[in-house]
Amino acid sequence: MPTIPSMIAADYGVMGDILRERAAEAPDRPAVIMETGETVTYAQFDALADRVAAALQRDGVAPGEAVAVCALSSIPYAALFLGGLRAGVAVAPLAPSSTPEAIAGMVADSGSKLFFVDAGVAQAQKPAPVDARVVALDGSDAGETFEAWLAPEGASPAPVEIAPEHPFNIIYSSGTTGAPKGIVQSHGMRWKHVFRGDAVGYGPDAIALLSTPLYSNTTLVCFFPTLAGGGTVVLMRKFDAGGFLELAEKHRMTHAMLVPVQYRRLMAHPDFDAFDLSSTRLKFCTSAPFAPELKAQVLKRWPGGLVEYFGMTEGGGTCILMAHEHPDKLHTVGQPAPGHDIRLIDEDGVEVGPGVVGEIVGRSAGMMNGYHGQPGKTAEAAWTSPEGLAFIRTGDVGRFDAEGFLTLMDRKKDMIISGGFNIYPSDLEAVIAAHPDVLEAAVVGVPSEAWGETPVAFVALRPGAAVDAETVRAFANQRLGKTQRLADLVLLDALPRSHIGKVLKRELRDGWSAKG
Repeated sequence: MPTIPSMIAADYGVMGDILRERAAEAPDRPAVIMETGETVTYAQFDALADRVAAALQRDGVAPGEAVAVCALSSIPYAALFLGGLRAGVAVAPLAPSSTPEAIAGMVADSGSKLFFVDAGVAQAQKPAPVDARVVALDGSDAGETFEAWLAPEGASPAPVEIAPEHPFNIIYSSGTTGAPKGIVQSHGMRWKHVFRGDAVGYGPDAIALLSTPLYSNTTLVCFFPTLAGGGTVVLMRKFDAGGFLELAEKHRMTHAMLVPVQYRRLMAHPDFDAFDLSSTRLKFCTSAPFAPELKAQVLKRWPGGLVEYFGMTEGGGTCILMAHEHPDKLHTVGQPAPGHDIRLIDEDGVEVGPGVVGEIVGRSAGMMNGYHGQPGKTAEAAWTSPEGLAFIRTGDVGRFDAEGFLTLMDRKKDMIISGGFNIYPSDLEAVIAAHPDVLEAAVVGVPSEAWGETPVAFVALRPGAAVDAETVRAFANQRLGKTQRLADLVLLDALPRSHIGKVLKRELRDGWSAKG
């Protein structure tokens, strides 16, 4: 059997069709394995996706419409995703960590007639009911049971023609800077993720261990290519370092997608080096800043390559750092992926050259259709080049070096302007992190009558550290320029993070302002 199946070589394919081909090729091969050991083969998974698609058609969910799901990862969740795609229905996966009001708002925004949940989400949703038929994926009393809702065994959906521009899913932004926006990704955009699976070995012998949730684009960029290549996905409902290491060794994991905070916890696990991880081929990272010293530690202690992706759920452009091939570039996020055009622009929208800091904009074959129902927000996210080409603004600030490697500075909105000087929080965070008792740090700008804005740091200390806040602040200020010096430093048990590990700087800023 070829390492990369035939359909993956095509310019465009449909995930529902590819799943059927994989089931015909290897019906008994495991498609999805849960951390509990529950397993579904490709033949079983294909049949379950058919039952989902037939049930959606029975309930009048038309191609192009959406269904919402808010639950922890499970085999029914995965089947709902594939069955929805087979019926031409866009899936809107929502984060259970969102507030009840936000979840209800996202269900309404997606226009979903059906809302799939589990018991945990249903309990949290009680204060904000949704206007949709509720189905319980876990068989609980949270709604009509998934098994009862499914079409009968052996059911087949009516064939649906799916064009590249048709919606594949709606991924809602985290809402850390306001109300969540629905990012509409097309079948053509998602296909680009599948297509590049060739380069990283997503073949029939791939075992991908995924501990980030199915409602995250971080997970999906590994989940779908693994299944398209005929490999096996091992799903964790919730990440914990010890459990991850046990599963990686047990299943002889070949691929993993993790966010930086997970790498940090794995490296800190006291028994990390005792586990046999020699089957690992590639480990991936995305979604949040990845400290160069942490990358170096992963490369030293964990077999296999390390690949960092920098990009947006909205698409546009992606940078790739093959860290194992460029150990001298660990402070960067790599170079633009083949076929991706990434540029930097100044405050006036004028392109800047190498060595100059600017906002990152990108263009590629993989770009969102737009924000669901928000044409104004979609237009705001676009930058038009002098040649008349549409790029997507990332909101990130960076700088290219002479070899075309991109160094991230900060989110544009996080840059601090103090006394007319631009201060990049990442520069200050690196200085603070050099203190031996500091585990991690985040710097935000707060209002200042004298300077307009001034930097304040929030720090989590290493276990057992006894240093006080003023000592750490003095350490940093001795090493910072006059305009960069910290006005305050606050010690926290841990920095607040989103479900994919991004530090919630707005919470830090708002909390400090409220205290003042």
